[in-house]
Amino acid sequence: MSTRFPAGPLWLIGCGNMGGAMLRRWIAAGLDPSTVTVITRSGKGAPEGVRSLTALPDENAPATLMLALKPQQINAAQAMLAPMRGAPTLLLSILAGVDHATLSERFAADTIVRAMPNLPVAIGKGVTSLYTVAASNEAVAAAEAFAAPLGHYEWIADEAHFDAVTALAGCGPGFVFRFADALAKAGAALGLPAEQAARLAMATLEGAAIMAADADVSPAVLADRVASPGGSTREGMNVLDRDDALVALLTQTLAASERRNAEMAAAAR
Repeated sequence: MSTRFPAGPLWLIGCGNMGGAMLRRWIAAGLDPSTVTVITRSGKGAPEGVRSLTALPDENAPATLMLALKPQQINAAQAMLAPMRGAPTLLLSILAGVDHATLSERFAADTIVRAMPNLPVAIGKGVTSLYTVAASNEAVAAAEAFAAPLGHYEWIADEAHFDAVTALAGCGPGFVFRFADALAKAGAALGLPAEQAARLAMATLEGAAIMAADADVSPAVLADRVASPGGSTREGMNVLDRDDALVALLTQTLAASERRNAEMAAAAR
């Protein structure tokens, strides 16, 4: 099913792993690649049919402009866009940690929306967090049109929570991958062949995640349902639950990511 994207051209400043994944997903959802321009230092990496440049074109501002760079490149992006004629209707920024006020000071646009996608957007199963200030209904609809093909999306009401949301959902896939690897290594430590343990761990995670997503109860309730009193699952969960060890570890993990987001925001100001 094709998505109804906002009319007008789309420019991407940068097209790395995340920006490229988003763009490919949009094209798969019906975005016309001929309406897209990617501007990168190398002029490479854009999907087939997309105009790829190494400098800003001598044209009026596009309807939608996306900043798909690392936050450390914000100065370069500002310098590149300085000669642009006019301002985009919508500016989407996926610069981690760069707040709305900083974006508003550095870039002109009718509406600026912060977007924090995570890597599964590449398969349409991502999470994208959105934040803006005083946007019109049309601007909100435009941002949602870009977010919808990527998977689940949510608007964040308080920008003060954006670093925490980024730590949870934006960085979360990396933590899940690490857990999957640890689960497989734990199986191998019990004597299973490493490759078999890895396959079993991945299949277990996939099935459990789908079941949790479709359930009408919380993961905590599901965990208790599969852990019979005195059984092997309960005995293993007793290790994870002791002194809230797992919750404490993940709280420390997310807090470290949240602090780093705040540090990057400060550096961009």
